[in-house]
Amino acid sequence: MQARMPAEVGLAEICPYNSWMARPSSKPRPKQGARLAALRKAAGLSQTELAKAIYVSQQTVAYWETSSVPPRSDVLPSMAKALGVRVDEILADGPINAVRQPGPIGEVQRTFDEVRKLPRKQQLKIVETVQALVEQYKRKAS
Repeated sequence: MQARMPAEVGLAEICPYNSWMARPSSKPRPKQGARLAALRKAAGLSQTELAKAIYVSQQTVAYWETSSVPPRSDVLPSMAKALGVRVDEILADGPINAVRQPGPIGEVQRTFDEVRKLPRKQQLKIVETVQALVEQYKRKAS
């Protein structure tokens, strides 16, 4: 038989904090997790964006960033590509190199990955449109 809670007991009395709000960590972040978080931020990605790029959940990325457990070996190549670094840079212990590989990141990268799957003729039309928009933006900026 299940015990029922009185109707007058509110959620705030049951839970000391909201489950959707992150609690501040009481421990310092491990080196491996801090490195992964720094690489992700340097790439301009959120945990959710990185998770989508490597086909894992946001909670998995958060776990890797807050633990000393490195990402799984099957995920490392796609993670390195999404972050714009080499696999050994994700696992390294030294300082993070500020130099990023050139190229689009995040949502732009995913969009252009989808464009690559289109027929060549459609790809060229999209490139022409994007180039025209970039030129228009440059003219307005100067």
